[in-house]
Amino acid sequence: MKQVKVGVIGVGHLGQHHARIYSLLKNARLVGVADIRRKKVQEIAQKCQCEPFRDYRKLLKKIEAVSIAAPTTLHYKLAREVLRAGKDVLIEKPITSEVWQAQELLELAKERGCIVQVGHIERFNPAIISFQKILTEPKFIEVHRLCKYNPRGTDVSVVLDLMIHDIDIILNMVRSKISSTDAVGVGVIHKTADIANARIRFENGCVANVTTSRVSPSNMRKIRVFQPNTYISLDYEKQQGVLYQKKLFRIAKRVIPFEKAEPLRLELESFIDCIIHRLDPVVSGEHGKQALEVAVKIAEQIEKGQYGE
Repeated sequence: MKQVKVGVIGVGHLGQHHARIYSLLKNARLVGVADIRRKKVQEIAQKCQCEPFRDYRKLLKKIEAVSIAAPTTLHYKLAREVLRAGKDVLIEKPITSEVWQAQELLELAKERGCIVQVGHIERFNPAIISFQKILTEPKFIEVHRLCKYNPRGTDVSVVLDLMIHDIDIILNMVRSKISSTDAVGVGVIHKTADIANARIRFENGCVANVTTSRVSPSNMRKIRVFQPNTYISLDYEKQQGVLYQKKLFRIAKRVIPFEKAEPLRLELESFIDCIIHRLDPVVSGEHGKQALEVAVKIAEQIEKGQYGE
């Protein structure tokens, strides 16, 4: 069995879990982890039985592929170096801070023949996978992603930090061009928005209403989809789904069946499989760029509405 030599750049909240899972996969060999924090990188390297690096460039010389789980503002710089070195890369969402940066990375990846996958982890949520098999013609989508405050990810607005998860899911569900977006938001703690609402209209008539907050008293990650004769409700966090369908003169309720699993493990298994067989990722760099384009547009609308720029 081929083992892909992998590494992780950034071993904070998410990166440490990338390292943990890579160390358990049969077709991957975790060579090392890189982080500028000496104590943290040594701690994770010891736990995962790999080599610690303060300089990610030294790690790149020893691996075939890498996860980038550093702050969003560093994604472009790090991924550019990884791709220039000819390595396949999984970039945690959002792919970059700016759309032009994402485009440049995609062009570089094509030039070097590298795989770029973006860490939109909800695509690998077993509930979402089962959920999408039922979708035929979404007409209205309602999403709530509310989180308790956590300083992680606050280098960008809540739109790029959290709402982009649901933007990616919605784009993949609807598969139609966007006709318009309307958005509002408020910066409760930071200068950028901490709570936001966006209404996205598609050319095929579907409308999505998305509410996201990172300053809520409790967590909630739910999506509801309405289509002819069908209403589907899904709880991302609990991995629970319920289907309501019109049956003659009554509404029938059915629990959506699926096997629970750790989405991040499924995501990394898929990434490694793409590397071995040179397949297109489930969430490609192009998908990441498309979600970013919509998120940036929404964030700009909020900024202009809030500050009059």
